[in-house]
Amino acid sequence: MSALSSLALIALAAPAALMGASHLKTRKLAREARQLVPPIGQFCNTVQGKIHYIDIGPRDAQPLVLIHGLSGQLQHFTYAMAEALAKDHRVIAVDRPGCGYSTRASDAMARLPEQAKTLLEVLDKLQVHQPVLVGHSLGGAVSLAMALQAPEKIRGLALLAPLTHPSQQGAEAFKGLIVHTSIMRHLMAQTVAVPTAQRTAEPVLQQIFAPETCPDDFLIKAGGALGLRPESFVAASADASFLYPAIEIQAARYAKELSTPGSILFGAEDAILDPQSQGKTMETYGLSCQIAPKHGHMLPITAPALCNDFIRATLQALPST
Repeated sequence: MSALSSLALIALAAPAALMGASHLKTRKLAREARQLVPPIGQFCNTVQGKIHYIDIGPRDAQPLVLIHGLSGQLQHFTYAMAEALAKDHRVIAVDRPGCGYSTRASDAMARLPEQAKTLLEVLDKLQVHQPVLVGHSLGGAVSLAMALQAPEKIRGLALLAPLTHPSQQGAEAFKGLIVHTSIMRHLMAQTVAVPTAQRTAEPVLQQIFAPETCPDDFLIKAGGALGLRPESFVAASADASFLYPAIEIQAARYAKELSTPGSILFGAEDAILDPQSQGKTMETYGLSCQIAPKHGHMLPITAPALCNDFIRATLQALPST
């Protein structure tokens, strides 16, 4: 074998070796994440996958359904909000399809109408009637999709920093999630995505929480460690990649089809979604918008008391069932 051929083989082997090392590190990080944050709830089987959820509080009280955002899990609500609400409400917090410990049949099930359909099936199976949907960030978009899909089943909306319209610029923290082919998405998940997420976690979390700070116990108590698994990257990437044109189509329906009452809470200094274009614009469609000074995007974790007061005030303002 010539010296040139030997160099060519070495050049080809080096990336393969790096990919192999990344895969081994990914498996190690994923195993540790599952040990740090095991499932805390129950599972509901649906046509498109199983949904992990908690169901706490009085059975006969007003149900609240808590739906987390992009790259999140139900622990964003159990961190500080759910128990306080469960004192006098039935509280169901879900891992959205594909997220946390929930699964979905394919990446295409990340589309907003498909997520809404799956969660509506879960509510039917759990016999949850006339719930108020509490959606945070992307969970707000899913909540709106559910209200459009089955308005007769949803009593109201109490949305926290929700995505309601196309966001032209998008958040820098999430741009790396856009992968338009399933094969590449799954290949990245098994190799480079998780080690990269571990290396960049601090600046990404700083942006998501700004101007507030990410709590020290976020990785375990809020489930953040679950992001260091291949399935978490796949879910978040599919959520981000399939968001368009679904959110554009959904926003165009509000004027004629959105009839569910409710309200919106935003942090004035949200670095991820603009309070005016995502929140105040919804007043046109009957959803009042409150903007809280000095707060950012991660309201369920950084401002749980404010969120709980907002949810209770929203409930009081809803028409009686």
